[in-house]
Formats: sequence, C-alpha cells, structure tokens
Amino acid sequence: MTEWLRGRRGDLAVALSGLLLPMAFAPLQWWPLAPLCLAVLFLSWQTDDARLAARKGFLFGAGVFLAGTYWLYHSIHILGKAPLLVALLLMLGLVAIMGLYHALLGYLVVRARLQRGPVGWLVGLPAAWVLLEWWRGWFLTGFPWLTLGYSQTDTWLGSLAPVMGVYGISLAVAVVTGGLVTIVLARRQQKILGIAVIVVIWIVAALFGRVQWTMDAGDKMSITIVQASIPQEKKWLPEMLEPTKDLYVSMTDGHWDSDLIIWPEAAIPALIFEVDDYLMGLRKRMLKRGNTLLLGILDYDPEAQVYHNALLSLGPQVEFYYKRHLVPFGEFFPVPEFVRRWMRLRNLPYTDIEPGEFEQSPLTINGILVAPSICYEDAYGAEQRVFLPAAALLVNVSNDAWFGDTIAPHQHLQISRMLSMETQRYMLRATNNGISAVIGPHGELLEVSSQFVPAVINATVQPLSGETFFMRVGNWPLLMTCLIVLLALLLAGQIRRSP
Repeated sequence: MTEWLRGRRGDLAVALSGLLLPMAFAPLQWWPLAPLCLAVLFLSWQTDDARLAARKGFLFGAGVFLAGTYWLYHSIHILGKAPLLVALLLMLGLVAIMGLYHALLGYLVVRARLQRGPVGWLVGLPAAWVLLEWWRGWFLTGFPWLTLGYSQTDTWLGSLAPVMGVYGISLAVAVVTGGLVTIVLARRQQKILGIAVIVVIWIVAALFGRVQWTMDAGDKMSITIVQASIPQEKKWLPEMLEPTKDLYVSMTDGHWDSDLIIWPEAAIPALIFEVDDYLMGLRKRMLKRGNTLLLGILDYDPEAQVYHNALLSLGPQVEFYYKRHLVPFGEFFPVPEFVRRWMRLRNLPYTDIEPGEFEQSPLTINGILVAPSICYEDAYGAEQRVFLPAAALLVNVSNDAWFGDTIAPHQHLQISRMLSMETQRYMLRATNNGISAVIGPHGELLEVSSQFVPAVINATVQPLSGETFFMRVGNWPLLMTCLIVLLALLLAGQIRRSP
C-alpha cells in the first residue's frame, strides 16, 4: 500500500484526498471522508524520507484549502472589488500557507519517526495533527476553518464537543484514522487492536451523548430574527440607507412583542452617531414593551479615532459588544504603509477596525445574560468561555453575504452548531442573507431560513444554566496532553536509538 503512494502516483492520490476532504463538511457532510482522506495522508508518510513527507503534506494541505476556501475569490474580487491579481495572490497565498503547515508536520513526524507502528498511528500522528490544527487556528490571529472536528456535527463523535471541544473531536477522528492505518499495515493481532480502538471511541462518544450538562434557567423566551437579504454590492450605497432602515422596521412589524429581536451584523449601514434619531425611535418601541432589540452596526470613537464592529442592545439597558477577533484583510489590514497608500489610491478598503476588549460582559436581555459573537468569532469556542457559564443563551450576528452562493455559509452554520454543542446552549444566529437559524443545545437545527430572500424567524427558546467540561477547562488540557504524549514518544525513541 505504501509503495503505491510513492512517486507521482502518490502525489496525485494525496492531492486528490485533500481536494475531497472538504466534502466531509457542510453542505454535503459526507463525514466518512474525514478519516478516509486523512488515512491516505498518514499512509503516504510511511517513509524514511522527511522531504518526501513534506511534499505529500503540502499537496494534501493545499488541496484541502483550495477546494474548501475557493469562496475567498468571490469575497475578495467579486464583492471586495480587489484586482484579479490581488485576489488570486491572497487566495493562493492562504492555500500555500496552509500547505506549508502540513508540509512542516510531515517533515517533523518523519524526522522524529512518529509515523511508524501502532503507537505512532494511534497516538503520535493524532496528537501531532491536533497540535497543528490548534496552531493554525491561533497563530497570527488564526484560521480555524475546516478544523477536522466540524465534519462530525451529525455523528456520535460530535457528542464529545461538551467534553473536549472541536479539537477533541479532531483528535477522535485522527485516532480513528490511525485505527484504519493499523488495519491496513499491521500484523493480525495489531489489526484487532486497530478495530478495537475504533469501536471503543465510537461507543465512548455515544455514551457521552447521554450526559446532560445543562438545566432550564427561568422562563422560555420568544425571539424574532430578521434577515433583510440586501445584496452586499448595494448595502453600503448612500441611497440605500433610508430604504434599509425602513425595510428592517417593516419586516419587524407584527413582531415587536417578542422578548428578543435580532438584526444581523452591520444591519444598518451607517455609524451610530449618523442614525441617532432612528436608534432612539427603536429604543422607545422596545421600552414600551420592556423587550430588547439587538442589532449590528459600526461605531466610531472620535476621541480615540477608532472604529468598532458593534452589536448594540436597545432595551431597558443600552449595551454594546465590540467584536474582539477581527478578520485579516476584511476588518484590518496587516500591510506596510506604502501598500495602504496604494489601496487608498485604488479606492480599496484600507481603514482598520479596532478590536474590542477581551474581557467584556455578557449582554442582559430581560434579566437573562447572553453571550454575543460577531461573524466567525463563533469558531473560537475557547474565547467564548469569558461569558460562560453565566450566559444562558448564545447570539451570533454575521454577514455571510460576502460568501455569495458558495459552500462557505453552510460551513459557517456548521461552526455555529459546534459552539452550541460545546456549551450546550441555544444559539440564535442572524445573518444578512442567510443562513439564519435557531440552533438547539445539541447542535440541532430547529429553525432555518432560506438564502438570498427576506425572512423572519420566530421561535421560543429555553435559557439554560450549567457548565460543560469544555466550558470549565477550554482547550489547554487536551493540548498539553498531546504535547506531553509527543515529548514522551520522542524521548522513548531517543532511548531506543541510543547505543
């Protein structure tokens, strides 16, 4: 088997496996592809040539992100109006960086001889894989998209989310992959070990699915989510401001009595001070009923001269949440000043948004605390722990219009589902043009909007209290365990090779 994966034929097989892996995620959700595609990579690393392993790793990683993030072209060029060459350079640059991460992993595991034998297949490679995923989700603000665990939202392995988070599920998938490799390569008795490990992981995950980590907290709440579906290319035109303001009000008419109303990220295309009268009018509506409206809008601090991407709460209390985890080249531009000047001359976006403070308070809605997130902040489950377990509900506002009619909005919805599973809280998700949703505490889709059409979602949700194990400890125990395991394997290998 490993001989077949050498040479150009092996390069093609590994690259094809990388290209197929995104199909394990939404919208197709062919989840068995996750361990199967990863198994091809692990098998290709059964070599003594670290440079060959690096090449295979690069082809696999580049294939995954070429197929899984092609939508960046739409965001950067079609909607962002960046020149074609700039869009291709940014998109292919990300693909290359992700490929280099996997190349480095392949090189290191072969140099350290972590890829051989049942211990390597079942322990070494899975631990190394999880550390790589965490690293790329953290380093230089991180890019956790296509983390392997997201592919398992609808399997028993997803039940591990409240225990170990999405990286713990990635570890389970990688161990299953190691079991498959053991079945293919090992001797008969070791094959039985590979089968046993796979069976035990699935049984343990299923048993964790029976654990109830949370309980009802107070009365149920009526909620309304408004999706106006204003095309991104028209959203910020000056002549669209008044029609947009009127549209959100008209779509909310008949629903003002809901305990909580949510409009999406940057729902009103203006700065707060530019629409003061409009916002005051909205708050008066809510004060009459004692209810709350959450809406996304940009804020500007004239003293500090900084912009914030904000979620504004209008109700008995006026509260703000400022987005903490910003999108590179979308909300801030990590480029030299001469590049910024060029962007200004080309009439491209170049102004940075300032991140909010990490330690912000939950929002208060009718006496219930709510954990807010904006855009892809829901992919950073460990960062949401700052609001938990105090918060009884999750709210995410987003603008997935930047993705167009691609796989990205479906991937993002899957990420939101995972956050619900990690925290066992209801998630209320409002987007500009879909997919808006009410997500249950086990990641189940209770209400879902269609894309690219105006929609209003009405539902009743139950605030929940309690603390999952992942809420309590975050990612660190898992990451430290993986690191200690790798160090132990390296030390044991050095002892065996010593004279």
